[in-house]
Amino acid sequence: MSLPHAILTALLERPSSGLELTRRFDKSIGFFWPATHQQIYRELGRLEASGHIRALPQAGPARGQKKEYEVLAAGRAELERWTAEGSDPRAVREPLLLRLRAAAVVGSAGLDAELRRHLALHQAQLADYLRIEQHDFPAERADDENRLQHAVLRAGIGLETFWVEWLTATLGALPAD
Repeated sequence: MSLPHAILTALLERPSSGLELTRRFDKSIGFFWPATHQQIYRELGRLEASGHIRALPQAGPARGQKKEYEVLAAGRAELERWTAEGSDPRAVREPLLLRLRAAAVVGSAGLDAELRRHLALHQAQLADYLRIEQHDFPAERADDENRLQHAVLRAGIGLETFWVEWLTATLGALPAD
């Protein structure tokens, strides 16, 4: 149920076309709530049909022009309701952890390469997050920035830092072949 709320959030930040939304998802919201372009376009249709958003009027013929969407009062009310709603933390469902558990039973042959691959991916993601933080939330503008958006980014930095440290330690704990 969170994809429509992610879209409502993005549209409240700035009215956008479906294409602009998918690009913004790829650079921000998608880091913690990924969605395919097809999912976003499908959800835009549902949100419009439910009266939560509307396509802005276009100057000139509509054929061939991209629709730009804005959030209506009902969409804002839904996002406010959902934001205040409680939810329990989700259980971790990480295939790598299951592979490690299986390796304890059947042996760890080949696991080294997979752990190193994951380490490289998490190091790259951490570097991306740190670049975003430096660019979007510099220390000299800390009072001017949106503290909640920065808190979300800091959560991503913390998670990637955890994975880098954990993978490094786990690689060191693998039995020698």
